[in-house]
Amino acid sequence: MNHRNKNKSIGRKYGHRKSLLSNLASSLIKKKRVFTTLTISKVLRKFIEPIITKSKIDSNHSRRIIFSYLRDKKAVLELFKDTFKKVRERPGGYTRILKVGYRLGDKSIISFIELVDFNENFYDSKKNIKSKKTRRSKKKKINNE
Repeated sequence: MNHRNKNKSIGRKYGHRKSLLSNLASSLIKKKRVFTTLTISKVLRKFIEPIITKSKIDSNHSRRIIFSYLRDKKAVLELFKDTFKKVRERPGGYTRILKVGYRLGDKSIISFIELVDFNENFYDSKKNIKSKKTRRSKKKKINNE
């Protein structure tokens, strides 16, 4: 039975899972994009979104709570910089998961998780794509005989 198991174990014990998620979260904050498997990226999303929500309040208390999750001073400092102002203004949905392909060894799905506001290429490509407009007239062509 699967009662009271809210979190996916990702095939790791508690300590290993906790350190894996904190390391991936700090790497995501520093580099803005991380490549990993699909299941780990989904678990990382559940881990990092409350952390970014807590960073909206810039107080000593919230910095210490976030440091207890991440255990990386540079990532915490990066999270409270002015470059993350766009992220803090967003009401939610700070991350995006995109599937890339399959791993050669075991065919597991590889994806990357990225912070939404730091990918300018994604927004530029959406703006540059113009929908092809077709105009269909309701008039039928009359053959002149």
